[in-house]
Amino acid sequence: MQRIGFLLKVKQDMLEEYKARHKAVWPEMQEALRRTGWHNYSLFLTEDGLLFGYFETPDSFQAALDGMSQEEVNERWQTWMAPFFENIGGKHADEGMVQLEQVFYLE
Repeated sequence: MQRIGFLLKVKQDMLEEYKARHKAVWPEMQEALRRTGWHNYSLFLTEDGLLFGYFETPDSFQAALDGMSQEEVNERWQTWMAPFFENIGGKHADEGMVQLEQVFYLE
């Protein structure tokens, strides 16, 4: 399994709505994530909007992204969530994720 960490930035004035939407992620979106290799997927958010995401995948970060890009539900979800993010240049969030380099892992 590959462990993937990534960063995004949520607009500070939209934090509460962002959290509310993630309390009710669509079941078909959850299934698409599982089907395309997103396991143990978690999101963590600071009060200033820095978002840290983590998941494990049997392939690579790019393979997991590519798999989701083929899912119709992903296009709907990304469009619905697009207004929440800063500094992604008009892209969807899944196109603006900054992958972090893993520097330590305690097994």
